[in-house]
Amino acid sequence: MNEKKFTGRVTGINSNMLSVAFSERVIQNEVAYVVTDDGARLKSEVIRVRGQEADIQVFENTGGLKVGDVVEFSGELLSVELGPGLLTQVYDGLQNPLPELARQAGYFLKRGLYVYPLDREKLWDYTPVAAAGAELSAGDTVGTVPEGIFTHKIMLPFSWHGKWKLTRVCEAGAFNINHVVATASNGQEERDITMVQTWPVKVPISCYREKLLPVEPLVTQVRVIDTFFPVAKGGTFCTPGPFGAGKTVLQHALSQRSEVDVVIIAACGERAGEVVEILREFPYLPDPRTGQNLIDRTIIICNTSSMPVAAREASIYTSVTLAEYYRQMGLSVLLLADSTSRWAQALREVSGRLEEIPGEEAFPAYLETLVAGFYERAGLVQLNDGEQGSITICGAVSPAGGNFEEPVTQATLKVVGSFLALSRDRANARRYPAIHPLESWSKYQSLVPERIITKARLFLREGNEVNQMMKVVGEEGTPTSDFVVYLKSEFIDAVYLQQNTFDQVDGACGAERQKYTFAKLVQVLEKKFDFVDKDEARSYFLHLRQAFIDWNYAPWDSEEFRKAEAAIDATLAKK
Repeated sequence: MNEKKFTGRVTGINSNMLSVAFSERVIQNEVAYVVTDDGARLKSEVIRVRGQEADIQVFENTGGLKVGDVVEFSGELLSVELGPGLLTQVYDGLQNPLPELARQAGYFLKRGLYVYPLDREKLWDYTPVAAAGAELSAGDTVGTVPEGIFTHKIMLPFSWHGKWKLTRVCEAGAFNINHVVATASNGQEERDITMVQTWPVKVPISCYREKLLPVEPLVTQVRVIDTFFPVAKGGTFCTPGPFGAGKTVLQHALSQRSEVDVVIIAACGERAGEVVEILREFPYLPDPRTGQNLIDRTIIICNTSSMPVAAREASIYTSVTLAEYYRQMGLSVLLLADSTSRWAQALREVSGRLEEIPGEEAFPAYLETLVAGFYERAGLVQLNDGEQGSITICGAVSPAGGNFEEPVTQATLKVVGSFLALSRDRANARRYPAIHPLESWSKYQSLVPERIITKARLFLREGNEVNQMMKVVGEEGTPTSDFVVYLKSEFIDAVYLQQNTFDQVDGACGAERQKYTFAKLVQVLEKKFDFVDKDEARSYFLHLRQAFIDWNYAPWDSEEFRKAEAAIDATLAKK
């Protein structure tokens, strides 16, 4: 860590934004510390430089600060620590471990208290991989340590440019993260390599060979997503929806069931009650992959809406930087940001204090650029060693009143590859997941052929039109053929789009099972039925629907599964 270079003086205070006069060199996004009368140092970030005056946003409560207070400039960008020990942690937006903060400060966190993100005392079983004399580039593996179920790679620091030759390599042993495990030289200088490195959060990590086009579907085991509105591994998607539409339950399902290695939860500005729910429930969610708890391969970044808005903004960038770090190890990472609307509101507040010209609904005019910059840090990459790593980003959006025309939702829709529109009407009708099948869309490839999905979508659309017509003319004024179309659309909804997340079997529908059951569903859609009247048609589809639902609750490829399928085939043979 560099020593502070110089100091400045506070010349103006506007809530969490301070104006500071200085005489030396200051850089954008540099970390500064405001010194209070009681000696506390409040962490801040430079957000604008104008001549010999800088505007800084303080990540703490600024009560008691006054004009003339000293500001210390660190000469370093806002950064995070990267190394073994990140998994299972609960951090705030500045990467302070909240359990350790609580242990030191009690229930009420002390202003100006900062803690090392990684344990300096814990010993890790280090194994060297590269031998002395090896020539490496930034991001190449020097050694490894076990971290849970993963092999954590100790890499040549990402900030080192050019080629470096290892001049000394430490033998295998148990060391803390500050222990020098290797020494490297570029011909001009020699540097030590430890298990920990720092990286500025607003600069993407780009130590890879090539960024690839995401093609492979990310299997979430949620039928409506994987089949109708798929997400690619390394892709982006968003889940906008009003309060009570089931975003939290859907996030839990995605975290548990998605076929990814590491899950990062960024609670950036959610209500305190919702964040408490995450902290209480998430650590104890079972992990189907390991049989242990899901928290073992999870990192949680917490910033409630009651915390300073500046820290809310930092939490987004902290979470995506940690995701990039594990991607550099060849792992698949799922980042769930909840909610990006609160992040955008923080940007709006900061922009207002900077007295910038406002855009639509007072959001900053550059909102779309910042939203795009965040989602662009997702992707599938080929690393220097030939392995592939990916970051899939899901942004939960909370538009006021469920209005998808508001600026944050619209800015998000321009950059994501899949749009999962959560519907209040479907939630009220207890149709979960409450993803609207007619408003949602995806640009990615599905598990099943597009031709078949198009046919199912057509039934959903036509069935909705018949339903709207029946609300006007009544069921008796609707032809039986149209009524059957409506019944088929409701059948798709009930047996495939809806899914019981809390059931051990139906909560997770694998790729093979989805392909198999959807093929059976298409048989029903393509079958020509000859019903005497609407009552017969309704009774038949009610019976068939229950048979399919029973099938959904039968374990895959079991005797019970085959019996349920035989019952479906017998029902279809009757008509």
